Amino acid sequence: MGELFQPTHLLLVAIVALIFLGPKRLPEAGRGLGEAIRNFRDSMSPPRDETPKNVDKSVESKSDEPKQIA
Repeated sequence: MGELFQPTHLLLVAIVALIFLGPKRLPEAGRGLGEAIRNFRDSMSPPRDETPKNVDKSVESKSDEPKQIA
C-alpha cells in the first residue's frame, strides 16, 4: 500500500486529471471532492449538539454561586 502514493504516481494522476477536466474545471472538481469528503466525515461522526448518555446531569446543573438559605 505504501507504493501507491509515490510522488511519480501522484504526478501522473494530477496530469491525467488536468487533461480530462481542463484548467478551468479542475479547481471546481477539487472543491466538490473536498466538500463530499467533509460531508462524509460529518455524517460518520456523532452529532456535536447531544451530550453523551453517560454524563451525570447533576454535575452540569451545579453553579459556582453560593445558594441563599432562607
